[in-house]
Amino acid sequence: MKGAVKIAIAAAVIAAAAFGGYQYYQGQQQTAKQSAQVQTTEVQRMDLKSIVSATGTIRPVESVEISSKITARIQSVLVKENERVTAGQTVATLDGKDYEAKYEQAQYKVVNAKAKYDRVSYLYSIGADTQDEYEDAVYNYDTALSNLAVTESDLAQTVITSPIDGVVVGEPLTPGTMAVQGNSNPTVIMLIADLSRKQIKAKIDETDIGSVRVDQPATFTVDAFPSKKFKARVSKLSQTDVTSAWNTSSSGGSSSSSVSVVYYYVTLDVEDPENLLLPGMTAEVNVTTSDKPGVLALPISALKTNANGTYVLLVQPDGTTKEQPIKTGIYSDEYAEIIEGLSEGDKVSNSYTAKKPGAGANMGGGGGGRGGRGPRIF
Repeated sequence: MKGAVKIAIAAAVIAAAAFGGYQYYQGQQQTAKQSAQVQTTEVQRMDLKSIVSATGTIRPVESVEISSKITARIQSVLVKENERVTAGQTVATLDGKDYEAKYEQAQYKVVNAKAKYDRVSYLYSIGADTQDEYEDAVYNYDTALSNLAVTESDLAQTVITSPIDGVVVGEPLTPGTMAVQGNSNPTVIMLIADLSRKQIKAKIDETDIGSVRVDQPATFTVDAFPSKKFKARVSKLSQTDVTSAWNTSSSGGSSSSSVSVVYYYVTLDVEDPENLLLPGMTAEVNVTTSDKPGVLALPISALKTNANGTYVLLVQPDGTTKEQPIKTGIYSDEYAEIIEGLSEGDKVSNSYTAKKPGAGANMGGGGGGRGGRGPRIF
């Protein structure tokens, strides 16, 4: 009996020890699981910049296509590609033989019309000619003068001058080429541009254009100098979208609903003291729409939303959490400015909680941001 009792007691002790070990193991596993699922982050101060990105093209502020106002063959081109020219400088001449002949004929007609006008005027003054003959003489003389002015202007157009100071961009046409006049598609003899002042014409989509303002600073890079950041500043915002989709009269009555993304042109003045940039280069632009140093911030991943707005899970001293409503300001790719609801040093839960599709998509809060999409932090 004593042996049986001892065996029973030993079995009970072993069972109790096993149960206690199992409970301890389960507790450790639960603690480890909770620790892995619940992470905290601290509200801290940092410098935030809200950035809007766009792509644009480098172009000179002032450029002009040199074409002819008359149709004639190019006789000579007096400048070369990359050559500097000044306003009023002769850059090309056209074959003017036909226009010289027309000018001489017009001069001859003016002389004859003037002689007839003088004779008829005298005869009319003494009553020897009728008023109709006098009026015809006046008309013919005025017409001859007008034709002379036209032919003189056409002859002057055979000498082509530059209207601006600048540089010849690209290769001019060669002598012998026929220069054709026209309002819609004239022959371009050469292109002259003032390369001392450049700008970027960029397209920004409608979700970002509301935060862009004139005089905001920007930086940009080009593929030719990938490690160099150039500076720019917003100088103009277009008041209509790129395609003017809203104007049914200009779009032939087509609906703008077929346009997936609406863009607006934004012009930026460029700083290029080293004259490194060339027209046509593609610029990757970052416009600083807001710059706030030393603001309270949290990772965007810690923000949550419900029907009442944006909130976080504030960690209490005892380790529990509570929903804390907040108001946000500007956003970067990873951080959001905290305007109201939290203080520096507060800890919030940064654990991931699965939600139904579509839930928590709006991270805007009360400020000007677009969740984690547009602006970036520096």
